[in-house]
Amino acid sequence: MKIKPLLFLFILLAPFVVKAQNVQISASEPDAKIIVDGQPLGTGDVKIKVPKNSCVNVKVQKAGFLRYEQTFCNKKGMADPPKKQFFDMKKDDAEEASIKTDQANIDFSIEISKKQDPSDVWKRVNQIVTDYFDAIEVADKETSYLRTAWSIQSFMQNTIRTRLIIKLAKSDPLTYKVKLVSEYSGYALTSVKADEMFHDWDRVLRKYQNVISDFTTRLGNQ
Repeated sequence: MKIKPLLFLFILLAPFVVKAQNVQISASEPDAKIIVDGQPLGTGDVKIKVPKNSCVNVKVQKAGFLRYEQTFCNKKGMADPPKKQFFDMKKDDAEEASIKTDQANIDFSIEISKKQDPSDVWKRVNQIVTDYFDAIEVADKETSYLRTAWSIQSFMQNTIRTRLIIKLAKSDPLTYKVKLVSEYSGYALTSVKADEMFHDWDRVLRKYQNVISDFTTRLGNQ
């Protein structure tokens, strides 16, 4: 029996033909969102298909946890995608080190009693600031303006920068505006000078959570 040349070639190359591959995607968090090429496909456990000669991008996300992303390719000359892929999700260390608050990036007015000497008040302002921040960038007693340098902290998938800004709101009665600026980049090891990378964060690191209440208690109208 003779085999036709084209049929013989097909038989010869059959083991090398690229076929669609299935991958079972699962996560340690059963309610984690599984997003494939930008489209949410389910939560926790999803089977995806990687077409021949193509790549598929998979993201696994859940609030309060680190983000996971992996690309599976099914192309000639590349290793086949795995039949199963498990994502062991870890807690977001930036969120664990912070609290959600309505005190971030808001001006708070603190009225000072007329019984208090403005010079003593300004000293207490500086004392409170240095309880929380290592470096003061600007401190002008004449205009009652103070701004700390950025304090920066990097996490596994985020960089947080925090500063305090204090300015005179009114001279009579003496009133200060205090603002705790809290910003995030969404990436680790972001330079503190990369202003375009940072955005307002509705959270503050736990070590700054009492700043506003300290100003209210120690400077407020007594």
